[in-house]
Amino acid sequence: MDYTKYKLNLQLFADEEKTEKATPKKRREAREKGQVLKSQEITSVLLLISTFVGLKIFGSYMYNNIIVFTKHSLTEYNNIQDFFTIKGINLMFTELIIITAQIVAPIAAIALLVGLISNYMQVGFLFTTKNLGIKLNRINPIEGFKKIFSPKSLIEFFKSILKIFVVGYVIFSYILNETKNINKLFDMELTAIIVYLGDTTFGIVLRAAGVLAFIAVVDYIYQWWDFEKNLKMSKKEVKEEYKQVEGDPHIKSKIKEKQRQMAMTRMMQDVPKADVIITNPTHYAIALKYDKEKCDAPFVLAKGMNTVAENIKKVAVECDIPTVENKPLAQGLYKNVEIGDIIPEELYQAVAEVLAYVYGLKEQQGG
Repeated sequence: MDYTKYKLNLQLFADEEKTEKATPKKRREAREKGQVLKSQEITSVLLLISTFVGLKIFGSYMYNNIIVFTKHSLTEYNNIQDFFTIKGINLMFTELIIITAQIVAPIAAIALLVGLISNYMQVGFLFTTKNLGIKLNRINPIEGFKKIFSPKSLIEFFKSILKIFVVGYVIFSYILNETKNINKLFDMELTAIIVYLGDTTFGIVLRAAGVLAFIAVVDYIYQWWDFEKNLKMSKKEVKEEYKQVEGDPHIKSKIKEKQRQMAMTRMMQDVPKADVIITNPTHYAIALKYDKEKCDAPFVLAKGMNTVAENIKKVAVECDIPTVENKPLAQGLYKNVEIGDIIPEELYQAVAEVLAYVYGLKEQQGG
């Protein structure tokens, strides 16, 4: 059997390629669903840097509070008679919670503020509840398995491995260079040792933060590319959205056509009221009316070219309205005066001569 005659175009079964940039409406809908451009790496590195900068600034304050609490614990608690009772234990834990809050408060406040600023700079103010709804595919094990081994998950996995290796290498190199100073620690006082360890830790963090900052910039570029790619639309989707927003072009064209027909009907109904019809003679026809009570100058009742002009002239014949051939005047009126508008001053003389001629004919016919 010859199967060649049963050839199918497999492209008909394929999804239309998404090549168009997302429209503002698509971006608004995505934002309402919580789909926004955001790099968690930027927030993480800013939190890391700000936290350790806070430690550098408030380190003395935290250290002094710890020393004060330690001295207080070793001296005052021994003098409490009911220290080993429920009352004494509650007192100790209350003081412990208060001093811990005092120590942690500056760093916690800095981390909270930086986290809010970082997210606001990337996303802006956004509150949505659309992601809180129950979705059965979230508990579907097959869908969960697909997400685990999706390209995005694999990229996140390799990114994590890269961070571990790169940051680990930077930290190891820095510590290796500091090994020569380890022997000096035995000759230092406790306070000097703490200061040295703090400075060393701060140096490690700064170097790690530099590497993480570079990774964050690269990640943000990737997140932007992935975000834009996921928002792309097919040409069909753009057309469908345009129909929803602006209306179906076919329906709009039909409405416009209907409006033109209604306007044409109203215009033709006004032709019998005209004083004179000025023609080209074949291409243009303009119906003029002069009413002293309404306007100081003649105005255009109707105008048209070709078929419409022929219809105006037919009505003029039926209603016994004078027709005057004047090519320059007909062209000037058609191009420069809209229906319902009075004629411009530069055409006063020509129109006045035509009206005088028409009124003269009416007087002769009346005579």
